[in-house]
Amino acid sequence: MGKTTYLTREGYNKLKKELEKLLEQRPQIAKQIAEARDKGDLSENAEYDAAKEAQGMLEMKISKLQQTLSSAHIIDESQIDTSEVQMLTTVKLKNLKTGQEISYTIVNENESNLKEGKIAINTPIAKGLLGKKVGDKVKIQVPSGVLEFEILDITL
Repeated sequence: MGKTTYLTREGYNKLKKELEKLLEQRPQIAKQIAEARDKGDLSENAEYDAAKEAQGMLEMKISKLQQTLSSAHIIDESQIDTSEVQMLTTVKLKNLKTGQEISYTIVNENESNLKEGKIAINTPIAKGLLGKKVGDKVKIQVPSGVLEFEILDITL
């Protein structure tokens, strides 16, 4: 069994819908392969090769999603302790160099979306914040250098 994937109920449902859409594409790709096969010599049939490649990509995506969903553990947000930064908490930070304030919600890599302020738990910033409390000052090594933050608030 692979590693456990921690997801919110929303994230789990999103992945499940994505899997359903991919599964609906299987018959369509099988039909494309059959049509291309009917056109004759497979050794020089680019249409057949493209359809087989599309089928391989689709099956890979389906397999990965099935694996993620089968190892998913849905986190009960009512059980999350906001006394320290952890999965699904939203942390309000102050950049000590610029004075800018920013908030991030720590989520699984499948749910990350920087535009929504959701960062993956495996990113350098999230890793540097995990376990920290309000008032803590942290230095986090990122590709562009070292960032210094003060934790202002931790909420759900």
